Amino acid sequence: MSPLSRRRFLGATLAAAGAAAVASVAGCATGAPPPRTLPARRPLAIPPLAPSTRDAAGRRVVELVAAPGTSTFLPGLATPTWGYGGLPFGGPTLHARRGEDVVLRVTNRLPETTTTHWHGATLPARADGGPHQPIAPGATWEAAWRVDQPAATLWYHPHPHGATERHVHRGLAGLFLVDDDVPAGLPDRYGVDDVPLVLTDRAFAPDGAFDEQHRNAVGLLGDTVLVNGTVAPYLEVTTSRLRLRVLNASPARSYRVALDDEAPLTLVGTDGGLLPAPRTVDGVVLTPGERAEIVVDLRPGVRRVLRSVSHDLGTVNGITQAAGANDTFDLLELRPADRLESSPAVPARLSREAPLDATAAARTRRFVLSDNRINGRGMDTTRVDEVVEVAATEIWEFANRHTQPHNIHVHDARIQVLEPGVPAAERPWKDTVAVPPMTTVRALVRVGPHADPEVPYMLHCHLLRHEDDGMMLQFLVVAPGQRPATSIAAAPGHDHG
Repeated sequence: MSPLSRRRFLGATLAAAGAAAVASVAGCATGAPPPRTLPARRPLAIPPLAPSTRDAAGRRVVELVAAPGTSTFLPGLATPTWGYGGLPFGGPTLHARRGEDVVLRVTNRLPETTTTHWHGATLPARADGGPHQPIAPGATWEAAWRVDQPAATLWYHPHPHGATERHVHRGLAGLFLVDDDVPAGLPDRYGVDDVPLVLTDRAFAPDGAFDEQHRNAVGLLGDTVLVNGTVAPYLEVTTSRLRLRVLNASPARSYRVALDDEAPLTLVGTDGGLLPAPRTVDGVVLTPGERAEIVVDLRPGVRRVLRSVSHDLGTVNGITQAAGANDTFDLLELRPADRLESSPAVPARLSREAPLDATAAARTRRFVLSDNRINGRGMDTTRVDEVVEVAATEIWEFANRHTQPHNIHVHDARIQVLEPGVPAAERPWKDTVAVPPMTTVRALVRVGPHADPEVPYMLHCHLLRHEDDGMMLQFLVVAPGQRPATSIAAAPGHDHG
């Protein structure tokens, strides 16, 4: 399989690593402040598991509060931040099993209206947490559904129309782990040998506040990388293999995750769940919103550094810089103990889920990406852009006619990218797909089993500035014979012509 193919459907390019890493972002000719000297390494913070209860109906209930806080990222500087679940920045990790009924309640203690979107979840449109489910200050919103999808690393974040970049940038993001009853045979002790890595980047004003002014055409780029909200982190490791669930929660920056010595990684999962079989790779590219699960082999007492290195987004040099793809920097130092607990080998087979069948695709839709618009349209929260039959499998073509990189996230959808020469049984599952400039990506898209003729799902670029600028459409999912609404009740915010 070619590196280009892997970039398209995995968000993973497998070219050799670039220049040697440095402790902070290097070469950021992007309008962000110059690289800063980072403090001494500190232990990696592990987001706590969100507490839950069972209601009288046996449903798992999680209460989340979105609220302002104060964080200390750099010595001597206090940073105003937003967080979920009592954390000043980020959020606790949610956990559910396939077949469980869940109730997620979000209370807004912020000074403005927000939403909370369950990114990657298969769920009813009314529970999706997009622009049409606003939570006013002081209000509580409830999302309830039965979890019915394979084990995967999902996440949650705000999705208010026109303000998503700012809300995410201030800190609102957390992981949502789904398990099922299919034995994976992978490390699974949360925080021990199954470790989340939420990657994001920030620039700081002299007083310690996040710099929200230095945007470029791609969005907000920072000079300091945070991993689970930690600057310059290290992790004490006690096992010979380590499973890392990596999320790119940055508003605009892409990462190419690799080891400092270019040793191989084992890729075992992507956005939508586990791969059919593990793959040996030398790096994984993640554009905003994408996830990857990787397994790292370690030797007693031998430290390794997980790093982001320069990578190819298929752009001209100036845009490559703007997306952060020329930068090289450390993400996490791994510090194995002198004696390690032996870990089982990675199984030769992982996911048992049958691939989507291209011959059964009901129709083909085409989406042209250009000038921060999709099919020439800016987002209008009252307009019905597409209507899809419930549980349908279709072919969707995403054609990037822009000089900028874009990616596409489809709500309530499971995606497999079609690439020549890639057998159906080897296609990974996605919900966010990178679309390099002047290329077309063809993908099988299966929407979920929940019909609603009035409340839409979203389809948008996950570079958050582009999303806020209106690079987003919406679609209804209807049952056979069900009449879709001709217009949608307006969501708070603004629309784009």
